Amino acid sequence: MFRSRSLPSRLLGIVAAIGLAAGLSLQAAPRASAAPQASAAPRAVAASLTQITNFGTNPTGLLMHLYVPGNARANPPILLALHGCQGTGPYLYSSTDFGSLADRYGFLVIYPSTNPSGSCWDVSSDQALTRNGGSDPVGLMSMITYTEQHYGGNANAVYVTGESSGGMMTNVMLADYPDVFKAGAAFMGVPYHCFHTGSVRGWNADCAQGRLSRSPQQWGGLVRNTGYPGYTGPRPRVQLWHGTADTILSHNNLGEEIKQWTDVLGVSQNPSATDTPTANWNRTRYDNSAGTTQVEAYSIAGAGHQLPVQGTAMAAEAIRFMGLDAGPSGGGTTGALHAVAAGKCLTDASNATLGTQQQIYTCNGGANQAWTRTASNQLTVTVGGSTLCLDANAKGTTDGTKVVVWSCNGQANQQWRLNANGTITGVQSGLCLDVAGLATADGTPVQLWSCSGGRNQQWTLG
Repeated sequence: MFRSRSLPSRLLGIVAAIGLAAGLSLQAAPRASAAPQASAAPRAVAASLTQITNFGTNPTGLLMHLYVPGNARANPPILLALHGCQGTGPYLYSSTDFGSLADRYGFLVIYPSTNPSGSCWDVSSDQALTRNGGSDPVGLMSMITYTEQHYGGNANAVYVTGESSGGMMTNVMLADYPDVFKAGAAFMGVPYHCFHTGSVRGWNADCAQGRLSRSPQQWGGLVRNTGYPGYTGPRPRVQLWHGTADTILSHNNLGEEIKQWTDVLGVSQNPSATDTPTANWNRTRYDNSAGTTQVEAYSIAGAGHQLPVQGTAMAAEAIRFMGLDAGPSGGGTTGALHAVAAGKCLTDASNATLGTQQQIYTCNGGANQAWTRTASNQLTVTVGGSTLCLDANAKGTTDGTKVVVWSCNGQANQQWRLNANGTITGVQSGLCLDVAGLATADGTPVQLWSCSGGRNQQWTLG
């Protein structure tokens, strides 16, 4: 499966990419064994895409390329990025924004390639659809283990994404190895086990054309009973993307994926929030009782088989969902929160008085304008030794709800999403942080309001 271009242009791009991916993958030790001593494997040079051989057990002869950004964090997170049919790892590197996002945030990216070059991932055989059963997933796990052992990759911060066949494999890896991945983002995929044929790299036309429909419990049961039978630990969060005009893999598969993962993650099939963060992007979120999004789905109106589109916010939204945008330090980000339209800063003018509505003022570098985005999705300000959280007053979820400061309590009305389009939305309400009345004067209050795309709802942190 490939991006939506004319077939000749697709093939020309693929030929070039295949040339970049030439090389062999040799076998070494499996994930469960002691660390492989692969002295012949090249050390990746910072800010380069480097082929690595001898990376571990590799039953299907996959190729491995690793991207190490120049500002890689200590103990960096790992992103496994999977190409579609007729693609390669180097092609995915050059045709998506994940590499440039790694430069910005300091994580490592593994770009595998299938064997034969340009083939689809095996998401259809019994071996691939079972943990440690064999085929492509075993080689992919070897790449992750190698990156942990030889590049200091963080075994507690491993993520996966992919497009088309790679989106399918994203769902497979999340089902087979839920203890390995913290989250995943599948672009133009299908549910885990939907493509099952019993044969390696088989083609399931009913699945591709969206003719397979099952109940949430049936889809979820396949994950629980086939991917990793008996597993009862935490499951990775899942983000899903699909275009409504996809003629290669039907848009119907998005709904089936939502059924599957909401069931697996134990949340309602009814969305907790629905919005349109960008024109033609229809987003639904499915939260747990603590207000944390477990499944997030994007239906892109009019889009064909071409996601993620390079140069848009799609890859950045995937990185945001997975939590890979915390920065090279691995901690929170602190700085002024700039209201774009007003050219002023969010300010706590209350001297840390609980319940005071927040306002915009001329930026002055003061402590009451220094906001920290925490790993728990809070926005905190410290004044006079007191650290308070930005808070939707009285847990309000309607237009005009005051945005105040309050003692931090971890509740959903104190959790915020900093979106790639510049908006900041409340986790509980789904509403946007808004400068009231489009005003720009010092002292203008800040509130929650339905997201409109207006510049009075655009913010930058730092």
